[in-house]
Amino acid sequence: MTDAAISVAGLAKRFAKVAALSGIDFEVPAGTVFGLLGPNGAGKTTAVRVLATILRPDAGHAEVMGYDVVHDAAAVRFQIGLAGQNAAVDANLTGRENLRLIGTLAQMPRREVAPRAAELLERFDLSGAADRPVRTYSGGMRRRLDVAAALVRRPPVLFLDEPTTGLDIQSRTELWAVIRELVAGGSTVLLTTQYLEEADRLADRIAVVDQGRIVADDTAKGLKDQVASTVIEIGMEDEELAGQAEAALARFSALRPERDGTLIRIASNDSSKVLMDALRRLDAESLTPATLTVREPTLDDAFLALTGKRCDDCLRAEPETRAAAVSGAQASERSAA
Repeated sequence: MTDAAISVAGLAKRFAKVAALSGIDFEVPAGTVFGLLGPNGAGKTTAVRVLATILRPDAGHAEVMGYDVVHDAAAVRFQIGLAGQNAAVDANLTGRENLRLIGTLAQMPRREVAPRAAELLERFDLSGAADRPVRTYSGGMRRRLDVAAALVRRPPVLFLDEPTTGLDIQSRTELWAVIRELVAGGSTVLLTTQYLEEADRLADRIAVVDQGRIVADDTAKGLKDQVASTVIEIGMEDEELAGQAEAALARFSALRPERDGTLIRIASNDSSKVLMDALRRLDAESLTPATLTVREPTLDDAFLALTGKRCDDCLRAEPETRAAAVSGAQASERSAA
């Protein structure tokens, strides 16, 4: 048995020509939230499906609560709860009926099923809607019910695969509170997300995934510290002036500017000197900034430094890559069934 709730070493999975996972490694201590952060198509969902024993890896080794996901798959399933990107509950049943059905299918003692369903409905603020068909629920209510369904058997490990995708900010905030409560109660959560704020707020540790590889594994603060101590943002009146300003600053190699529309960003560990140098350079070219901001680095800045792109700009996978990965995953799932 291992001290880590989840342990992954050299995990690889390929769908036809697409390498969904290319030998990833990470460990998740018990009682923590571990975030897999990256754009769609990066390999996050594939990793969850392997750990949940839905897919078999092509190479590598993974354990959940000390059980091998391939050789001890049945034992792993008794240790985990899974809430995927799409709600797994039956829209024609009520919330209460869904949870009772799951308890029955999980072979819980009959006397425990109804009380457990009632407890979860209360915990997730769904008691008032417990006897309504799920098709009448809002998106946020469905996601809370889906997480509740994953907890019926009280699993020590919970996989949440992009649980807040498509939710409004209020519903997202409510689900974040639920996740914090679960971890405070001793649960271990592996959370995949493409939302920077979500990873920053919830995860004790974050692995940045890009094209099937983990390019960084650290705390949110550690990832930000890899960028610089300060980010300077210089806003210009229009994109033409921004292009001129970028070119002017780029000629001074120490600045390393990065342009986004009319905004130019410079990351630095010596903000005072770099700021003065940048303004002198612009003044020499008769370029006047419209706005000027000095701030701390964000996870988006870290993602850019690690992958060469901003996470907010790459939430859609390339269509061919995404389609191939989804098709391969579905075929593997049918084969496993």
